[in-house]
Amino acid sequence: MPRLLAILLLFLSVAPQPAAAQVAVADSGDTAWMMLCGLLVLLAALPGLALRHAGLVHVRNALSIGVQGLVVAAGVSLLWALVGYSLAYAPGSGWLGGRAHLLLADLGALRDGLTVPESTFVLFQMALAILAAGLLPGAVAERVRLGWMAVFALLWLLLVYAPVVHWVWGGGWLANLGVMDFAGALVVHLSAGFSALALVLVVGRRRSVSAGHAPVLGVSGGLLLWIGWAGIVGGWSFGATDNATTAILNGHFAACAGLFGWMLVERIDKGHVTANGLVSGALAGLVAISASGALVGPGGAMAIGLIAAVICRLAKGLLGDRIDDAADIFVIHGLGGLTGALLLLPFVLPALGGVGFAAGISLAGAFLAQCIGIAAVALWAMAGAAIIALMLSVVTPARIGAREEAEGLDIARHGQQGWDFR
Repeated sequence: MPRLLAILLLFLSVAPQPAAAQVAVADSGDTAWMMLCGLLVLLAALPGLALRHAGLVHVRNALSIGVQGLVVAAGVSLLWALVGYSLAYAPGSGWLGGRAHLLLADLGALRDGLTVPESTFVLFQMALAILAAGLLPGAVAERVRLGWMAVFALLWLLLVYAPVVHWVWGGGWLANLGVMDFAGALVVHLSAGFSALALVLVVGRRRSVSAGHAPVLGVSGGLLLWIGWAGIVGGWSFGATDNATTAILNGHFAACAGLFGWMLVERIDKGHVTANGLVSGALAGLVAISASGALVGPGGAMAIGLIAAVICRLAKGLLGDRIDDAADIFVIHGLGGLTGALLLLPFVLPALGGVGFAAGISLAGAFLAQCIGIAAVALWAMAGAAIIALMLSVVTPARIGAREEAEGLDIARHGQQGWDFR
């Protein structure tokens, strides 16, 4: 009898379990990859943006722009956990997510359709949200109050960014329309870039505009962004796969081609090449390739980066001093994202080395969907940012006083200097 019982227990232990009893298990390699990508995006969003923006402003404001970015990042992180992720990705309507994941409640053992825990997916998406919101202080550097900027960024996350994420990546109406955005050219960069344009127009110009005090800081920050971009495009493959490597390679090729494109136009326009210009060209290429990532071939990635950088640099020259965007957020991220979203269409064709469209989708249909997506995101971002800025300015003024602006925000607002020359 004991022997029979032992045989029975052994049989039950090796017998196939019913489907309902099987527990989904995350792939440890894919999970580790996604965690690494999330950290790479944070590297770009925190020290990357802080150094780049600090190098592009006057020495008296280098510390203040870093403080604004830090406060925005902290607020966005908390708000993303409280409500942002749920609005973006919880089941809801075609326009906005529901309340299922408020305070990150009821996260799945696996994210639907993926091999990683949903908590890992949350980490990656939070890092992207920090990057998007962190671009905004750079556009209106040296002229706005810390508290005003922090509140604006939080309202922007809820009213502009989270809905756009849901529309494109969360199964919303633009996703159903067929809009394509591999790694955020539309969702992250076009939305932040066009919001920055509206913000600059509402806030107004600086009273005194000066060249950045430390190009070496701007270059260093830009290079950190370049490295962090591997996490942005590689992470959207959701695993340590060939697609991830392809996306990283394409991102690097686009950045290199963009660097040369910006350099060429700048050399013709000004007669010399600037270090910040080289980094701006690389960033324009990275922003543009974010639309297509692993969907295009290496030649397509190079062409996209080159064309986007040339367009962005020409636009910067045409705009001149008409728009006082201290970090060129609109030119690089807004126009770069728009260009990349459009260039995706020809270069995704197999004849040009791409993977092709999904079954039943034509080039004409994809073009129409992309145009609708670009227009919807750009208009929503501009209108949302303008309305938030105008309404918030009724409650509290956005700008610092003329004396504080002349003295510099570092001393006037923080009682410290970015550099101590004693």
